Amino acid sequence: MAKKPTKFVFVTGGVLSGLGKGITAASIGNLLKARGLNVNIQKCDPYLNIDAGTLNPAEHGECFVTKDGAETDLDLGHYERFLDQELTQSSSLMSGRVLQKVITDERAGKYLGKTVQYIPHVVRAMQEEILEASKGFDVHIVEIGGTVGDYEGLSFIEAIRELGFKVSRENSLYVHVVYMPYLGASQEFKTKPAQNAVRDLRGYGIVPDVLVARSERAAPEGVVKKLSLFSGVPQEAIALLPNAPSIYEVPLTLEDTGIADVISQRLSLKVSKPHLKEWREVVRRATNGFTSTATIGVVAKYMDNTDTYMSVFEALRAAAWSQDAKLDIRWIDAEALDNPSADVAKAFEGLDGIVVPGGFGTRGIEGKIKAAQYALKNNLPYLGLCLGLQMAVIAAARSAGITDANTAEIEANGKNLVINTMDGQKGKENTGGTMRLGNYPCKLEKGSLAAKVYGEKEIQERHRHRYECANAYREKYESWGIRASGTSPDSSLVEIIEGINHPFFLASQFHPEFKSRPNRAHPMFRGFVKATLETALK
Repeated sequence: MAKKPTKFVFVTGGVLSGLGKGITAASIGNLLKARGLNVNIQKCDPYLNIDAGTLNPAEHGECFVTKDGAETDLDLGHYERFLDQELTQSSSLMSGRVLQKVITDERAGKYLGKTVQYIPHVVRAMQEEILEASKGFDVHIVEIGGTVGDYEGLSFIEAIRELGFKVSRENSLYVHVVYMPYLGASQEFKTKPAQNAVRDLRGYGIVPDVLVARSERAAPEGVVKKLSLFSGVPQEAIALLPNAPSIYEVPLTLEDTGIADVISQRLSLKVSKPHLKEWREVVRRATNGFTSTATIGVVAKYMDNTDTYMSVFEALRAAAWSQDAKLDIRWIDAEALDNPSADVAKAFEGLDGIVVPGGFGTRGIEGKIKAAQYALKNNLPYLGLCLGLQMAVIAAARSAGITDANTAEIEANGKNLVINTMDGQKGKENTGGTMRLGNYPCKLEKGSLAAKVYGEKEIQERHRHRYECANAYREKYESWGIRASGTSPDSSLVEIIEGINHPFFLASQFHPEFKSRPNRAHPMFRGFVKATLETALK
């Protein structure tokens, strides 16, 4: 019996960036998976970077890490949360990686003296990456980053145009996400930008099968007829997608438009009745009234930019929803706390808990250490993530009298470096892809807070760091008021520390936020939010 071919859904965007292509692609995957299909998803980014590891998070958002250690765009976080499955390096493809491969092959003589060109060589290499990632799946969704018309994205657009013919039009479908502005002065929605965006796509040889029209508010159904008339997309294949209170509503909004059925029929997919009960419960929890509120301070240097800490915020929300609670998240400027004269008590006044997320560099370091010291001294729930663990160890050491305790990242030649460079990483501090990345096992100490919140003896979590707790100081931890409650299986690396005789002081060297799901809160975040709610009641 012949194996059924993989079906391809290509998602592009027009008009402007930041439309929500990633959420749209993830939502389509969510709905197809709910219909019993085996779905994979991939982001093709036009940046000339090899991966997202060296991108500025203030500009591009968080660097999401997959289980196999790929440093990727934040959209992969959305993909994992919406599909509830762990992705791999193959789900993130940047132009730089493709070009590097093509040039390496050219230097090795693999093109046999031919002139190496974008068409066919670079485009073909892109197609090979897409096809490799699609193996074994019923449906493979491919999101093309950027906006149609961007020069740097033309190679990917050409790649998916040709690929649509290679796999046959019966096995491929194009979704174009466009923007529809609303003019307050005339109180009307304007479809011209969307029309032009479709025309741009057609100009590159791709005719969209589905049109998703984003808008700031709900548009009247009458615009569907106009969009259909001027775009050539059937009315039943056009979905209006206004802003929603929660991004997790998007799959249900698309389900109501019937787009998932249109895609299933167009690709001749054999599907079952959609199972969306659990997802509807997620949306109910995210949007209904709450019985309690926790006020949490996020001590950060990238102020008011939730994209920089996207997975952290989503993990906090999921943990709150699991307990029918609402979060009041307050930004605490870590850099402002660097000032020796900063009023730390005032900065944390009214908080039920403190989170210190991951990060790199010197800016705001002292402020984060002060945050950990304050939480440790005042029995305030504390959750430290990666850098947040390192700051907690330094804070505990300084509070115990080692006033010059520091990290090698800040003071390479310091006397008391309680956080130091990992073995084998010296000299690589400024290079990409050389950190400890991806899944590593961790054993939990019996009877510890960590073991209690996880309910397990051994766990697997994702890492992204170069510095570790210096083992020379581990025997002093208890005198500092902390203990190592999670280590690598051979006990050579500290993975988790926690406060002694503290209601909730927990920090991990790994990034637990990457494994949180909206329908399944991560244990560390759930435990932290529960502790903050108990603090709020006092």
